[in-house]
Order: sequence, then C-alpha cells, then structure tokens
Amino acid sequence: MPQQATPAREARLGRAIGPEPTTVGGVVLLLPRGAESSARRPAPLTTASLRALGRTLARTGRRDGLAAHVVHYRYRGWNGAQAQLAHDASWAADEALRRYGDVPICLAGVGMGGRAALHAGGHDAVTCVVALAPWLPEDDVAAPPEPVKQLSGRQVLIVHGTNDERSDPELSFRLAARAKKANRDVCRFEVHSDGHGLRQYRSEVLALTADFVQGAMFGHPFSRPVQDALAAPPPLGLRMPLASGFQGARRRPAKARPSRTG
Repeated sequence: MPQQATPAREARLGRAIGPEPTTVGGVVLLLPRGAESSARRPAPLTTASLRALGRTLARTGRRDGLAAHVVHYRYRGWNGAQAQLAHDASWAADEALRRYGDVPICLAGVGMGGRAALHAGGHDAVTCVVALAPWLPEDDVAAPPEPVKQLSGRQVLIVHGTNDERSDPELSFRLAARAKKANRDVCRFEVHSDGHGLRQYRSEVLALTADFVQGAMFGHPFSRPVQDALAAPPPLGLRMPLASGFQGARRRPAKARPSRTG
C-alpha cells in the first residue's frame, strides 16, 4: 500500500479583528509568541494576548481603514537558521498585499513574534515595526549579531518590562542602540517593574502602541513622549520610561454624518 505524503503546513492569516474596513488603508499583522526550537503546531492560546492589541488598533485606526490580522505560523519554533517565524511574517506581508493592494504594513510582535517582526521589517511594504518584550538570543562572539540594517527607513518601537525574566531587556536595548546608529526613527520604552507579559501596565502599553502605529502609518501627530523618544539621542530615547496613566495623543473625534429626513 503506497505511503501518503504528509501535507506541508502553510501559514495563514486569521480573520480581520473587528469590522473589516470598506476601504483598507493599511494593515497591521500581529505576530504571536513562539519557541526557540519546536516542530509542533502553535498553541491556540498564543494568539489570545494579541487580540486585545488587535482590537485596540482596529478601533483607533478605523477612520484610516486599518485592518488587523493575527498571523498563524506553520510551526511553533524559530528553529535556528531556518528562522521560520520570520519567513511566515514575510509571507503574511505578501498575502496582505495580495488581498488589499499596495497598502502600508505594520508588523507587531510579542516575544519571539517581536523578533520575527524585527527580522521581517525589511519587507518593501513594511513602514513600521513594533516589538513588545522581544525574545532575542544571548550575545555570542561565534554567531553573527541580530540584523538591524533591514530596519533602515522604517519607524521602530520596542517596549520591554524591566523585570522580564524570559526575555532579557538589556538585549533589546543593545539591539535598539545598534539600529539607532543607522536609523534615527527607532525608540524604545521601558515599563518599570513589569514582567514579560506587560500585564501590570497593559492599558498604557496598548495606548502607546496605538499612538505609535497611528503616527507611523497614517501621519497623525505622535504623543509628546513618543516624539521625545524618537528625537532623543541614545541612551535617552532608548530607555524612555512609560508613564503610568499614559493615554497617547488625543485624536479628533470622527465627524458625525448629517442625518437624513423625509
């Protein structure tokens, strides 16, 4: 009896979070956590923490036609030189262009997904990158450093809790410092006393990310802290504290449509 070939796994985009815009003006691709090495399928719960971020971004970007999708990886692991999560992020950017046309794309990742966002940030359609508590490998003189040249021309936000015990915040600072040398549009915020999940200041992190994405993708004014972080030289702009109660820049409310009578 002939042996059947195992079907190849494929990455996919989840359904748009919230009401899909009639006219899409931009796409944010949400990249979940992963593992350093694993050939298993991603666990469904890895996307749960990203949905709150997706809802926030879809709501604040509704006037600009922002669509938000979670990326479902083929495999759970980064898997060394294969960098499979980064390849899936690049595929997702191509898929977004296929669906929506020539629109700006933001890659927003958490943990290992943050590393994938940074690696795939060189995709031609990507205008901005968000890395929340990104997992990065320890410095190794025998291995090449994490790449940063692909981030040139992109606006980059990194957010890290100072008490993160899974992803060393000092590693994301070092990467941001190297990236800043070639690209002034890099900023990094530190969430004091928060851990890997950034749960203690969740509302502030969501507001900061929404503020950054609205400014980077659609040209809205950044809040003053984001402006200062982008303008400040290292290390100031890369160790910017995220203040308790941060709400982002205040946007003008949508204009009410005139009512029809008759």
